[in-house]
Amino acid sequence: MRSRKRFRLSLATRWSAMVGTLLAVGILIALALDHLLPGQPLAVLAICLLCVVPIALITIRSQIQPILSLFRALEGTVASYRDGDFSFSLHWGQNDELSDLIDAHNALGQVLREQRLDLVQRELLLDTMVQNTPVAMLLVADLANAPRTIAYANLAARRLLSEGRKLEGHALDAVLQQAAPALNEALARGGDGLFTAGEGEEEEVYHLARSNFSLNGRRHELLLLRQLTTELRRQEVQTWKKVIRVISHELNNSLAPLASLAHSGAELVRRGQTERLPQILETIGERTRHLESFILGYARFAKLPAPRIAAVPWDALVARLRAQVSFRLVGELPAEPAQVDTAQMEQALLNLLKNAHESGSWPDHVELQIRRRVEAMRDVVRIDVLDRGSGMNDAVLTNALVPFYSTKRSGTGLGLALAREIAEAHGGRILLANREDGGLAVTMILPVGPG
Repeated sequence: MRSRKRFRLSLATRWSAMVGTLLAVGILIALALDHLLPGQPLAVLAICLLCVVPIALITIRSQIQPILSLFRALEGTVASYRDGDFSFSLHWGQNDELSDLIDAHNALGQVLREQRLDLVQRELLLDTMVQNTPVAMLLVADLANAPRTIAYANLAARRLLSEGRKLEGHALDAVLQQAAPALNEALARGGDGLFTAGEGEEEEVYHLARSNFSLNGRRHELLLLRQLTTELRRQEVQTWKKVIRVISHELNNSLAPLASLAHSGAELVRRGQTERLPQILETIGERTRHLESFILGYARFAKLPAPRIAAVPWDALVARLRAQVSFRLVGELPAEPAQVDTAQMEQALLNLLKNAHESGSWPDHVELQIRRRVEAMRDVVRIDVLDRGSGMNDAVLTNALVPFYSTKRSGTGLGLALAREIAEAHGGRILLANREDGGLAVTMILPVGPG
């Protein structure tokens, strides 16, 4: 490379030297002919042209032929690059501008080869990960005037739907005919969700996730089926352990004082000292009522029925809430009636308002706001319960909606969980957020129509 750079001879220099040489040869031939044929300029010119032109043509052709061959080679390699073949490289023996072009061309080929190899390795890694993931993946393409066709399926999808056989190229409807009816029902409902397949000991719970996108101008849908049976059973065991632990703790806290009070009352009766019996009986009654309220709270959460949707005016629902808890209504109520289960929605909002009062907020700072909004291209009703209490830290915000989670010493952890259950049964959801100037905002978002 150093010698090429040191003794570089450009195309312009080479061609200038060639033209100068041809002119010198022509002049020498003309002088020689003029000496041999004096006084005959036309003959000298004709003979000179007959000698110089063939020499010039042969010389120029000898110089152009390698360049033309190089251009044809460049055309071939560019066509190979276009077809995805980057294995070619070229060589040019001269040290001129064309050698720089060939060096750049070869460097481009090397970069493309490295990028292609890196891309192949990435594709291989991605395919290995997708094929071996426990989540069943189906990529379905919508073809013009043709049934929906499976374009890609990983190993988990093959095992789940076709006993390990290849699924690519098959119609989705034909494959689903052999699948569990619950899967067909879940796909027919649209959107994401859980479904159960099998019966008895073979019952399995799956989560179906769907997403749509366009690929090469065609609409595709990605279906993800994840088996959740093991995770749900593990979570169920943990939940039952927590329920038993909470109930045992509460029962012990109530039964131990009751036993002690009953023993004290019997001892007082034996001694004839009955003046303290009313106080003891009142304490026993208070603890019994607390225990009854505790058990009823769990029973209400466990036996929540499906909501019976009916139209109820918002002002009537707000009036029922005012009769049980104080709050300040912010803004105007929606003109359209609420499409809810009145008893369940009253219970949910009552829980939220009572939590607001127990947050340390001043009673007149507890607010209720009900608005009709458009969110994510849907008409919804947004219900905000606001307070100016201490708010929640990140850990509490994360777990506040989990059943049986409570930061209160005597709390059951069912108020927010029951409200969330009721909201989701109505097709809505609950959001928690700390307010900028202190306090908590609990937002329930419900669809305008029945959920």
